[in-house]
Amino acid sequence: MGVYTRVRDLREDKDKTQRDIAQLLNMQLTVYQRYERGERELPLWAAIKLADYYDVTLDYLVGRNRE
Repeated sequence: MGVYTRVRDLREDKDKTQRDIAQLLNMQLTVYQRYERGERELPLWAAIKLADYYDVTLDYLVGRNRE
């Protein structure tokens, strides 16, 4: 499972929209959508913020383990 799939799954598990998460990351919706589709690489600062928000480790977020 890649980071893009995991980011989408975590968002859906929290019943959040892509717009909600784009606002959390202070970015345009279209930019966030590209991250979820794997069209852009998720920057480290955004990965850290998402890991904190979802209360998971960075390793989990990027698929390095299966917590």
